[in-house]
Amino acid sequence: MSSRNWGAVLSLLMFPLIAAIPATSQSFMVQCPSSTITHPIAINNNSEPMYAGPTYTGTNGYPSAPAHVNGAIKCQQISGGEGFATMGDGTQTYMFAFGPLSGLADIAAGKPGTEVPAVFNDASPPSLVPGDPATTNGASDAPHANPGTLGAFTFNGAVGLAPDLDNGAAIDGHVDPRPIMDVAVMNGNIPAPLMAIDEDDEFFLTLTNVGQIMRPDLFEQHTVHFHGYPNASAFYDGVPDASVAINIGASFTYYYLAPDAGTYFWHCHITPPEHLQMGMVGQIYVRPRQDRVAEGTSLYTALQNQQTDPRTKCDLTDILCSNPLPASSNSVAAVKTVVSDSTRQSKAGYAYNDGDGSTYYDVEYPLQIHGFDPNFHFVGMTFNPEGFADMKDKYFLLNGRSYPDTVTDGPLTTQSTDGSMHYSQPLPSIINIPAGGRALLRISDLDVTEYQTLASLGIPMKVIALNAKLLRDQDGHNMYYNTNSITLAGGESLDVILDACAVRGTDGSCTTQIPAGTYYLYTPNLDHLSNDAENFGGLMTEVHIN
Repeated sequence: MSSRNWGAVLSLLMFPLIAAIPATSQSFMVQCPSSTITHPIAINNNSEPMYAGPTYTGTNGYPSAPAHVNGAIKCQQISGGEGFATMGDGTQTYMFAFGPLSGLADIAAGKPGTEVPAVFNDASPPSLVPGDPATTNGASDAPHANPGTLGAFTFNGAVGLAPDLDNGAAIDGHVDPRPIMDVAVMNGNIPAPLMAIDEDDEFFLTLTNVGQIMRPDLFEQHTVHFHGYPNASAFYDGVPDASVAINIGASFTYYYLAPDAGTYFWHCHITPPEHLQMGMVGQIYVRPRQDRVAEGTSLYTALQNQQTDPRTKCDLTDILCSNPLPASSNSVAAVKTVVSDSTRQSKAGYAYNDGDGSTYYDVEYPLQIHGFDPNFHFVGMTFNPEGFADMKDKYFLLNGRSYPDTVTDGPLTTQSTDGSMHYSQPLPSIINIPAGGRALLRISDLDVTEYQTLASLGIPMKVIALNAKLLRDQDGHNMYYNTNSITLAGGESLDVILDACAVRGTDGSCTTQIPAGTYYLYTPNLDHLSNDAENFGGLMTEVHIN
């Protein structure tokens, strides 16, 4: 077994815990253990510990006595179903879609819905009703309006989680299916719920298939496939040929031991051209260990220390090495700077384990490019054969919205066929950079039919990573490059830094700032700057330097 595959051992050991429940009538279940073999002390698993060295130092990565326990436990629950979104010209579009069943308040606020066990395993939710949390502001919210404040809705636990009365009222994965159906039916999001974890985390992701009300003739299975993600076990890879597919009325919990920082995306792997075009795509990103080394520590020394971990070491014998030590010509004297925001939902930090501080950012933004073919979606809703060969995008979206909705702050709501308002488009695309600061853009192309280009005028884009691999050669030389435009195919991702500083000193301080104001991030493909037949929309958003 290679040094990178010991996670497969844990995956197989844990299979009895998290296998799917047979697909009988509403056989839902959700898993979020408070402790595991790798994270044995429950009280320690609700926050990220400082990185002090590898957890295991056994031969070839086989577990020995843990020297340090790194990472935490993270959990998320999502639904597979359908919903509606509103395009920039006001057209409501039908979707096959994933929706949130945990982290509801965070998802509606545009944050990742990934939670620690202490938050996820909250079995005392408020009285949830269809469309939550949209209905907490009342049914008076007009379709496509910005509802503004989310009011008092703060529930981020797993929907439907219930005490097991046959086991001393323990929280052990049992659920009440009624609130799950109330919240999840017709509550799909575009893009799918955002996920964010840290290297060394154990991630438990439960997918619950609630079926499709608008298409009762369909018995669609769903899966979760992390595209490009270094998953140690094919069983949890979401490709149904080699793993499992989740039937209507059933749940399944995927397990991942998070390696390799970077930006990835995930999607349903059932009839991929159809399910991706219809909206079953989203983003997941992994934060690096470098965020968790002690303040004032040499970043070069910290990365050297990581090379002793057989699971993620990076040497000349590893052709998949993504973060070799920086060359001596790089700024290897850099030390760990302050990483703010203890909630870890949106913070300053590093994009990768760079060892030289070159991927530092002050703010981060996920940017997910997608396209919709309105004819394909309409046919998909009206029981007619879909024309795969004729698929042609007419709406072009950033985080599920086209301009001018991309610059509308806060979540967008759409009234669905159940009569309730749904936060179907929770993620704005507006980018705010502090004066002289850096913004990390995590760009994923989720499109099925088109190449997509984004251009930035006035603020050069520094491309630091492609497909979750740091642009660095095996001798440690940074291969980052500045450009005014990037082009992605479907399934690709880029990590880009927008620097609001025109000139930096040798110590990293900003000596000449880019003037404050509004800049634009947009596509130069003019036919993609439209909302179907309406011009002046599509792939465009604003960048504000404050």
